[in-house]
Amino acid sequence: MKLPATPDDTWINDASRQRALDHLRDHTVDVLVVGGGATGAGVALDAVSRGLSVALVESHDFGSGTSGYSSKLIHGGLRYLAKMDVGVAWESAVERRWLMSRIAPHLVRPLGFVIPDSRRAHRLEAVTAGLGVVIYDVMRRLSGMSGRILPRPQLLSPRAVAALVPALDAAQLRRGILYWDGQVVDDSRLVLSLVRTAAGLGAHVIRDLKATRMTATDVDALDSRTGNTITMRARTVVNATGVWAADFSPGLSMTPSRGTHLVVRAERLGNPHAAHTVAVPGRFGRYVFVLPQPTGVVYIGLTDEEDHTSEGHRPQVPEHDVDFLLDVVNTTLAVPLTRDDVVGSFAGLRPLVRSAQENGSGGTADISRRHLIRDVVGEPITVVGGKLTTYRRMAQDTVDAVALRLGQNTKCITRTLPLVGAGQTEHDDATPARLTRKYGTEAGIVHALEQQHPLLDEPLFNGTDITGAELLFGVLAEGAATVEDLLERRTRLALVPSDAENARSRAEEVLALAANFPFPETPVDGPASKRTPE
Repeated sequence: MKLPATPDDTWINDASRQRALDHLRDHTVDVLVVGGGATGAGVALDAVSRGLSVALVESHDFGSGTSGYSSKLIHGGLRYLAKMDVGVAWESAVERRWLMSRIAPHLVRPLGFVIPDSRRAHRLEAVTAGLGVVIYDVMRRLSGMSGRILPRPQLLSPRAVAALVPALDAAQLRRGILYWDGQVVDDSRLVLSLVRTAAGLGAHVIRDLKATRMTATDVDALDSRTGNTITMRARTVVNATGVWAADFSPGLSMTPSRGTHLVVRAERLGNPHAAHTVAVPGRFGRYVFVLPQPTGVVYIGLTDEEDHTSEGHRPQVPEHDVDFLLDVVNTTLAVPLTRDDVVGSFAGLRPLVRSAQENGSGGTADISRRHLIRDVVGEPITVVGGKLTTYRRMAQDTVDAVALRLGQNTKCITRTLPLVGAGQTEHDDATPARLTRKYGTEAGIVHALEQQHPLLDEPLFNGTDITGAELLFGVLAEGAATVEDLLERRTRLALVPSDAENARSRAEEVLALAANFPFPETPVDGPASKRTPE
């Protein structure tokens, strides 16, 4: 595949940002969405796909808040079944089906989970876990999820458990249960795909634009790049700012919950082929997950602690979170992990809303993950709560409320609207499989970039497969503007600080190259890339 002669309509960068700013100075849009996480991006995509004129503004980088620091799971909500929150579990199962089969099959893939049956545990625990998995699989089938995508669960012998999860203490195993769920290759990439797909349908998207005042029909914002202010007008404003939502919605009471993960090299845990769960002692329905990633690391998480003091962009990880996660996971390992094994950590704040029926005796872990649409006359429509897996349903409910305000009668089509990069990828021996797994149908473009300059075709440092071309694509097509954008969200190298430091100088060089990167004259073979709703 050759490079495009000009960026296609889904590409977001400094030039598209300026065009969007110019448009919003002089035009009123139907819907102005504030907040560029998964929920806000999902609202923008749903609205523009219904034929509404849309703007999406974000105070920092897209996906730089809660949405970029999740467990990277698109799951059907097994833990919610344990909490008897069947509604959230069912909604999660349905949304997982659409994501894995139609919306983003290139980004969301099956991941096996092993529930170890330890000799130290009461046999009733294994029976309860087995029953939960059976019900979970029934919900999978009822949701329409094919067994070809997520296979049925099965019992495992101790030897099979050890083969999938080598770090477990095999001497303590009676057997195990294997079930399947969804794992997103990268939550930040999912957010970027939502933003770019919305842009391809005509949405005006702007990052680094911080809302300072919000009403039902206009937003004042500060451009952090220039220091200039702008007033943007819309027929309806949507507040999708996550943990900051209460700042613009008087009367909204929120309970931020910190979810912390540790990062460990995969080889330290025997390069596991499946995730595994560890029950938190004394907390029914609470688990720590050990989650292998395609990048050669394993995430261990997560906590669920009320946190009103942390800043929503990359909250600090307290020492007691590290101790808690290590203590829990070490109950199952043959060789316990130490702090020296932890090469990185990250946390995100969940924007939870406590209902009147929830007394909070179990902390934030007992607060439902249901979402809330707050539609008060004279105020922006506010959407809070929920979780990454259900972003699309949250967006649908929000835009349904928008449509009522606008007197529209349009139907949601996002269940079957594929994101940029989704679709049948033609076999191409020249394009590395790792690029196809990350970029889907756009892998050929990234591979073509590797041929344009010596700086672009080599790994950033020994120990990674990521090349300079991936960083350049992040700037040209995915809105990256700084070295931090490239290391923290376009590659996730910053989750291991030593890796980010090894890549920093190369990232600086690629960022400088991008400022004057020319587009060749010959376009990509095939039809124009402008996307239209199916």
